[in-house]
Amino acid sequence: MNEPNTTLALHRQILWDRMIAVVEEQAQTIIRTAFGTAAREAGDVSAGMFLPDGRMLAQAVTGTPGHVNSMAESVRHFLQEYPADSMREGDIYLTNDPWKATGHLWDITVVTPVFLDDKLVALTASTTHVVDIGGIGIGPDSTSIYLEGLFLPILQVASGGKINDAVMRILRANVREPVQVEGDVYALIVCNEVAARRQVEMMREYDLADLEDLGRHILEQSRSAMLKATAEWPSGTWHNEMMLDGYEEPIRLVASLTLGPDGIDVDLAGCSPAVQRAINVPKSYTDAYTTFGLRCIIGPNVPNNAGSLGVIRITAPEGCIVNAQHPSAVSARNIVGQMMPDLMFGCLRQARAGEVPAEGASTLWNIRLAGGQPIPGADPAEFLRSRPFTQVAFTTGGTGARPRLDGLSTTSFPSGVRNTAVEIVEAMSPLLFWSKEYRPDSGGAGEHRGGLGQRVEISHSEGAPMLFGATFDRVHHPARGNDDGHDGACGVVRLASGKVLAGKGRQLIPAGDRLIVETPGGGGIGDPRSRPLEKVAADLRNGYISESHARAKYGWQS
Repeated sequence: MNEPNTTLALHRQILWDRMIAVVEEQAQTIIRTAFGTAAREAGDVSAGMFLPDGRMLAQAVTGTPGHVNSMAESVRHFLQEYPADSMREGDIYLTNDPWKATGHLWDITVVTPVFLDDKLVALTASTTHVVDIGGIGIGPDSTSIYLEGLFLPILQVASGGKINDAVMRILRANVREPVQVEGDVYALIVCNEVAARRQVEMMREYDLADLEDLGRHILEQSRSAMLKATAEWPSGTWHNEMMLDGYEEPIRLVASLTLGPDGIDVDLAGCSPAVQRAINVPKSYTDAYTTFGLRCIIGPNVPNNAGSLGVIRITAPEGCIVNAQHPSAVSARNIVGQMMPDLMFGCLRQARAGEVPAEGASTLWNIRLAGGQPIPGADPAEFLRSRPFTQVAFTTGGTGARPRLDGLSTTSFPSGVRNTAVEIVEAMSPLLFWSKEYRPDSGGAGEHRGGLGQRVEISHSEGAPMLFGATFDRVHHPARGNDDGHDGACGVVRLASGKVLAGKGRQLIPAGDRLIVETPGGGGIGDPRSRPLEKVAADLRNGYISESHARAKYGWQS
């Protein structure tokens, strides 16, 4: 009697798997055709398929939460500017509006309508981080969005398959790396085209006239599964707060988390107000990482789409640092935004002890360097003798210890981007890496140790000065340990000559000097004296901790 239902369920599963294959090929197309290292090497991208009304149906496994979860809402903004009934085959749209896309100008989102027999059946969208967008340059120094670079409102970049050359000319004229940036835009356009073609092939193969019935089933199932996962947790409200370094003064993040039968509510009232520097966060990006932090613990295996995301509701007062309003400066929004999972973990830990990781480095410690251009404080004769370059080396700290395991060392959680290979950065710029290695003793001591940070030493291969854009946190406020576990080590930024640099802001690396970056470690869980001695011995043997650290923290006796 259940055979028809079983056949239907199997058929739907096959269609779902095909859709995931479509969007994953879309993401891989960006990576394989992109010019910039952010997409090509670090995987700082997102790709997804949407219903004609803008609801996200499927997302690629490859990508970052800050892009995917904010892009989930951005397609609706495109439809407000260009309604579905006005779209034609061959039309393409793009934006980098921080409040309608992924939070800052360096992320460009491209949306392409998908047609089957002249009928709009879907929208496909993709995002990547470009190496430059003009303006003051990436970092927390700007005081408004108008200083941060070229702002592209939602606009049509192609009509009937023909690229609007005026848009591309404006883009090329406003960035320091026009070849890389334009190449990345075309990579986004091409990956959407690939996804659209594959989606139509799938629909023809399975004789689907549209995606409405399949989409309704997928979203209803995802919503139901997420509500079921939430119901497995105790109902109630929990609170957490944490302090961050900030720019001129520390930033306070506050959250109230409510779990109940109708879903999850997060109230961010009490967070510090927006500031006059570019560490403010548009709510689209806040929502993305808040949601991701919750989904890591509750329903992690439920598909991430409009159905499951709709179960989570997030409010934040307008004008606070996690709901900054236009024209606030937002270029370094990841500094605060990527701390949202840690904020959520602190609430969830109270709801169910022993099942949530400790805090980690969390925000990326990307090393941003530029040269061959005017640099404040440098002799013009020195910087002009070097070839111009703008380069980002994706760099990470350690994650917090897990409930029954140590933290992960030098792992980009929650962003999910990959570290950039030293050889790639050196090939694309005059940078020279002298070392890139684990930072001993940086993981918070505990029964389960926090993940280690890393030590990176870089110089200009020609001895010229460089401009360093620091976008770091946890220099003064470390990742906290839990249940008697110790805090992770704070990060350190300095010159080889001895000067300690600030964790945020544009700073000069003098000619002939070297930059040394030591990233933070994650917090530990549990009393360090409860750590099995064989694990302490293994850490010593592997160089993760020093003998003095083992004696002081773990009671080791050689």
